[in-house]
Amino acid sequence: MHILLVEDDALIVASLTELLRDEGYRVSVADTQDGAVSAVAELRPDLVLLDVTLKEGNGFAACAAIKTGDPDLPVIFLTASGDEPNTVAGFAMGADDYVAKPFRPRELLARIASVLRRARRVPQALAFGSLTIDPERAVVTKGGQEVVLSALEYRLLLLFASHAGRLVTRERMREALWEEAGAYVEDNTLTVYVKRLRDKIEDDPAHPQLIVTARGLGYRAGR
Repeated sequence: MHILLVEDDALIVASLTELLRDEGYRVSVADTQDGAVSAVAELRPDLVLLDVTLKEGNGFAACAAIKTGDPDLPVIFLTASGDEPNTVAGFAMGADDYVAKPFRPRELLARIASVLRRARRVPQALAFGSLTIDPERAVVTKGGQEVVLSALEYRLLLLFASHAGRLVTRERMREALWEEAGAYVEDNTLTVYVKRLRDKIEDDPAHPQLIVTARGLGYRAGR
């Protein structure tokens, strides 16, 4: 999923870009009103994170222009102004959510995920090794044959597929499964889920290539 970050504070841009990329999002950046509108038209992102205060123009005008061009494109305002008038103005311009700075990273990520679910903007297909994942239909295929997964296994597979080539910690796995499981997921339970998933997706589960153990850290996702 592709996020356009519209922000003119270099430190915030750096920290948010790292946070979002660690979650598997592709990130582009603009720092002006006109730059934001042009980037949306050119890059067609799945969501816009938009600061109200920009060095040229402002977020409200940018949001109005973006929504005029693509009313269904989700926009979340980021601003240090948490007062009611700004909140109302943001929603009046078509914003889908409003997060005041300073915000907790996990809260922002949850808001992004929620807005994207409501917008139902999902990629057509995601490749992970020899697997093809269709998020719109929640269908996984391997060599043209469907791989039947439980809801938890599917959620875990999406996590690894979106972090291809990177480390996925056990804590990050717990966060991904928490909502589906409805309870804290123990280490032993995580190990069982990984084994079941490997048995279904790996060519040789005894020598996994897609979900590789990183001892003491978690697992490293293949490509």
